[in-house]
Amino acid sequence: MASQATENPMQEMRDEFLFPRRPTAERPLLGQTVLVVEDSRFAGETMRLMCLRGGARIRRADSLRSAARHLTTYRPTIVIVDLGLPDGSGVDLIRQLAGGMPRIPSLLAVSGDPTQQEAAFAAGADDFLPKPFGSVAAFHAAILSRLPECERPRGPRIVTDEIVAADAGALGDDYALIADLLQSDHEAQVMDYALSFTVNLAQSIGDSELLAAARHQQGACAAGVMRGPAHAALADLIRRRLTPGGSVAV
Repeated sequence: MASQATENPMQEMRDEFLFPRRPTAERPLLGQTVLVVEDSRFAGETMRLMCLRGGARIRRADSLRSAARHLTTYRPTIVIVDLGLPDGSGVDLIRQLAGGMPRIPSLLAVSGDPTQQEAAFAAGADDFLPKPFGSVAAFHAAILSRLPECERPRGPRIVTDEIVAADAGALGDDYALIADLLQSDHEAQVMDYALSFTVNLAQSIGDSELLAAARHQQGACAAGVMRGPAHAALADLIRRRLTPGGSVAV
């Protein structure tokens, strides 16, 4: 589900032109507008919290189609794109935005799969952020390093190792999506997406048991067994994660 936009886009642009906001040491992203393209509610909400800590305005899209709708009326200065999306690869969106004029000032790729880094840079990404994201300060620094000098806060900033994460509700929504995809009689392409989503989520929250189960099912699918013991084990693990007290703390 795409994020809710309560403001009028034209009003936002007028306000920003008439009353530009300048970054400060405490809010280094003040004045920036961010579009996060991320299908995971947990990862998307985590990035939303980190962007808000920096003072940025933010919208979220959960697919390429949703991102395209946002971009028709919303001109972000920062776009953060997850590479595994339900309707295609985030690499394609990065390539499109990297070739646009004027170019997005800060264009970042995110993924739980470090092997995707090369493809992201080849498509034109300014930086690649692996999941989990790490500290708020490191996340802000990756964005700021690609912005013009005049749009960065002046003077020294206090750098901490503070880490923020979405709440259990967002994580539960992601588990519910995985459960739905695993229970349905989907074709191989959708199963591939479900397993990629699960791997990314497991890496985002440091859940080694879930990661191993998803990898096991990926191996089974590669061998032509989509609904064998590995599938049953993964589905059972997700059911337990959805049970009160059964999810991994983050």
